[in-house]
Parts: sequence; structure tokens; C-alpha cells
Amino acid sequence: MSTAIVQTAMVEVAVGERAVVEVAVGEQWFPVVPYDSLVPGRGVAALVDGEQIALYRDRTGTVHAVGNRDPFSGAYVLSRGLLGSRDGVPVVLSPMYKQAFDLRTGVCLDEDETPDGTPATLPVWPVRTNSPSPQGS
Repeated sequence: MSTAIVQTAMVEVAVGERAVVEVAVGEQWFPVVPYDSLVPGRGVAALVDGEQIALYRDRTGTVHAVGNRDPFSGAYVLSRGLLGSRDGVPVVLSPMYKQAFDLRTGVCLDEDETPDGTPATLPVWPVRTNSPSPQGS
């Protein structure tokens, strides 16, 4: 079985024998990080096909992928945000100005626009978890 090396959050991890989180960019799926390396309630940053993505595993085990760039500050920090929920909606709170973003849609729940007038939304990427193939497959 071949082993891919993916650089995530400045740490190289071997992907091969564990379930792997994959992110879709366009029509292509990219293996990003072993599922069990994602700590529930914490985020990690990953560079996937030239895009900075923040990945989160919530306490239910669901994985979310949104843009790592905070549209209010312009800083690439959302992977360091606080996870929670608002009225049953899974959210990440920006570590900069504490706006809440829906992890399912990327929409900011606090403000419709950023100070420069652009929509207050994050890009969202589809994610899936693939189990490793049995040896010899």
C-alpha cells in the first residue's frame, strides 16, 4: 500500500493505515489528515490545492472545512477559533473579533457585511472520511 505525505498545520503526517479526511476542491478530492489526528473541538490549518482551509472535528465527530481567512481582519486565523453552537447551529468564533460563522454554510451569524462592504461569508468545502483499504486491495 502506498503512503502519501500531507503537510498539515506545519506537521508532516503519514496517511495510509488510518481513516483519512479528504477535502474536495473543484471535482478533485485531496487526502488531508488522518481522522483521529483531529482533536474534537479544535481546528487545524491545511494548504489544499493552494487554498488555506480550516478543518474542525466537532464533538459529535462531524468534520467541517471552511476558509481559514477571517473576512473581517484579513488574517488567516480561523483554524484557531473557538467551536460551539448557536441555536443548534455548529459555529466557529473568529479569534480576532469573535464573529460567529456557521460551519455548514460559512455565513456570518453576526453581521451581513465586512467593513469594506463585501459579504461576511467563508468558503466551505465538502469533506468526507475514507477508511483505509484492506491490505492487498
